[in-house]
Amino acid sequence: MSVAGPMFKRTALELGGKNPTIVFADADFDAAVAGAVRAGFQNQGQICLCGSRVLVERGMYERFREAFVERVRALRVGDPMDAGTEQGSLVSAAHRGKVAAAVERARAEGGRVLCGGRAPERSELPERVRGGAYWLPTVIEGLPMTCATNQEEIFGPVVTIQAFSDEADAVRLANESVYGLAANVWTAEHARGMRMAEQLEFGIVWINTWMLRDLRVPFGGMKRSGVGREGGEEALRFFAEPKSVTWPG
Repeated sequence: MSVAGPMFKRTALELGGKNPTIVFADADFDAAVAGAVRAGFQNQGQICLCGSRVLVERGMYERFREAFVERVRALRVGDPMDAGTEQGSLVSAAHRGKVAAAVERARAEGGRVLCGGRAPERSELPERVRGGAYWLPTVIEGLPMTCATNQEEIFGPVVTIQAFSDEADAVRLANESVYGLAANVWTAEHARGMRMAEQLEFGIVWINTWMLRDLRVPFGGMKRSGVGREGGEEALRFFAEPKSVTWPG
């Protein structure tokens, strides 16, 4: 942006995210647990749209946390050539180092690691991939939303989880971020889903799903998650110059 600005070049930026998964007590429990696991750990969390902050209504928090952690622990880490593998290697050893540093920082901030929190031992991996940059799926509890772990994108298989009290609290916690790319909301109440969508400061809001894409729908974020939109007519407008022609009489 700094290079393009002085040249008056239009700049579209698709940047990072620190996306919330918001689960209300009336949600389909099993679907919400599965959705939160998928949103948090698909592609080892190396997707800008991943839901790395899980917010759960307080009345069902303990039950949800137990089921969520159980599902995360059960994710099969292994050889990506094996059809049963659910978690592969991170993109590089250097990036794994960054993820490891982020988890250590979370511990220093007072976070409790509920599962994962380390690289697997070589003996825990199939022989063919023992040189890979693996990291076990990690869930961390007990951190305030203002801490670095909840504010900075880790881009790995690391998710935080915390409770909220009501809709207003959920919106406050979700929006308490410099990023605004994507959010997913789980609720049985259509009106609540729409109220949340209106108040959430994110360019993409999924309700009772995650990563359901249509290339005709604008894609992009608010705040530090980017500038401009991809997809559909919004993308075409970016590449066009509107012209006004007036002919009196």
